[in-house]
Amino acid sequence: MKILLIGKNGQVGQEIYSQSQELGYEIHAFGREELDITNAESVRSAIEKVSPDVVINTSAFHVVPLCEDDPQQAFLVNSIALKKIAEICKDKDIKFVTYSTDYVFDGLKGSPYVEEDKPNPLQMYGISKVAGEFIALNYSPTNIIIRTCGVYGGQEGSRSKKGNFVLSILKEAANKQEIEVASEQIVNPTYAVDLAKSTLELLSLKDISGIYHLANEGYGSWSDFASEVIKLKGLSTKIIPVDRGGMAGTLRRPLFSALKNTKAADLGILLPTWQDGLVRYLNTL
Repeated sequence: MKILLIGKNGQVGQEIYSQSQELGYEIHAFGREELDITNAESVRSAIEKVSPDVVINTSAFHVVPLCEDDPQQAFLVNSIALKKIAEICKDKDIKFVTYSTDYVFDGLKGSPYVEEDKPNPLQMYGISKVAGEFIALNYSPTNIIIRTCGVYGGQEGSRSKKGNFVLSILKEAANKQEIEVASEQIVNPTYAVDLAKSTLELLSLKDISGIYHLANEGYGSWSDFASEVIKLKGLSTKIIPVDRGGMAGTLRRPLFSALKNTKAADLGILLPTWQDGLVRYLNTL
């Protein structure tokens, strides 16, 4: 398999690049500085030069508050840019894979969302991502959309977020005896290693297209996740669960946005529990 990867420096991109090499795939990877996803001609040039079997896009404008402040940029990166990639891939019979989010849902279902559930995003980030889903699938029906949730990984986490949830909790715990963490938002924290592995497993199958949920099994609140980090590291910091009603100022976040992997599971692709992923991640730090 020959892969063109967009977003090689992100938490997921790093893992896809590393694991693809281990599997013996030919992978051509580009960071934001090397390939601007919003520059259609640059994207076309890269695809034509590499002539890949699959294009994997892990880039996104995903700092949720910034999407509220700059919705134009959110839509440009998360949706509009996907139109040209999808068109090019369809013309050249190339598989296109891009990632979406649990934030396409409103969190009111009260149980994990399956692939067929109807999106109803609450904020600009989710709206821009669900628009990207429609664009990618409409302009190339053989595309794959992978929704995931609560991603973390890497030694430095996400550059745009200046870390990740686990690293932030560990940093705060070094200076605080107590940390307040949201208790009302229910998610499946997902280790980038497991997400990348399951993505490549999915790509190894033939005639796969449409929307798939890939997230670590099980779910809990962000305060549950933080408490598990503290416990596994043997720290004395106390996690204080706080119910903010899913609000951050005027920004609304879904209350129960955990995802259920049904379609990939039917194909034999299973992800470990989020607790298992966290143990392995902490062992790398």
